[in-house]
Amino acid sequence: MIGYIFRRVLAVIPVITIVAVFVFLLLRLTPGDPAAIIAGDAATPAQLEKIRTSLGLNDPLPVQFATWVGHLFQGDLGISLISNTSVSSMIADRIWPTINIAIMTIILSVLLAVPMGVLAAWRHRTWADYAVMSFSVLGFSVPVFVIGYIFIQVFSIELRWLPVQGYTAPSKDFAKFLSKAILPCLTLATIYVALIARMTRASMLEVLGEDFVRTARAKGVSETVVLFRHALQNAAVPILTIIGTGFALLISGVVVTESVFNIPGIGRLTVDAILARDYPVIQAMILLTSAIYVFINLLIDVSYSLIDPRIRY
Repeated sequence: MIGYIFRRVLAVIPVITIVAVFVFLLLRLTPGDPAAIIAGDAATPAQLEKIRTSLGLNDPLPVQFATWVGHLFQGDLGISLISNTSVSSMIADRIWPTINIAIMTIILSVLLAVPMGVLAAWRHRTWADYAVMSFSVLGFSVPVFVIGYIFIQVFSIELRWLPVQGYTAPSKDFAKFLSKAILPCLTLATIYVALIARMTRASMLEVLGEDFVRTARAKGVSETVVLFRHALQNAAVPILTIIGTGFALLISGVVVTESVFNIPGIGRLTVDAILARDYPVIQAMILLTSAIYVFINLLIDVSYSLIDPRIRY
């Protein structure tokens, strides 16, 4: 097991390196001058040159990259070109709302989607199966911002049960955090419930036709044990993949949902940085997103090896 994990960790290093080089070159070679954005339209050529020199933008690309990587290894993600504040502090301020919403969303999605998928597979080609699949199609088809506005109209404007927008940290007021997080979590969960339920149904249908399931039923094992201990455990690999990928997507920031519900997450931070051509923030966000994906995939691989030891070899 230790050797397998060590090999997987080593495989992460070239991926992160390639992403870092690609991101650095992509942003530097894209048309546009950060100095002009910082100084404004009325800046003189001398002022622009002074800003470029102070930011190191006049140095050769290898020197800029080496300097950036050196700071990166020291935990320094740079200074925002626009706000002149630490990129690390900007991410630290924005990442927790996204993490909290993502955790609530994925927990809600799994609690709803897995039983729905199991039920659909167990009652294949019955009204329960058709109902779950109809919901899955609907969840994929309707854009997330439409779902968000529908929930706002129904639960906030018509029924007045929940606040329309905003975010409160759970450490400050957990009850208020829940009241403000329910709508965005339900909005995001609609899509992920549809995705996870569909994958659970497909995996369960494949496993339920196996010989060991028929053997367990022939021995008189209860249907609940057959479904959730025997069948679901053996169908878990593709389900874990979908759950892990979905969680990585949520952590990287769902821009539309954060905009609709006015959540100060990292998705909105990324969009603001792209519009302002704030190089350090863009680089840090893309590297953070890539690291999250790599880490989640590593966890999924380790989970695979625990479920099926043959994967280790």
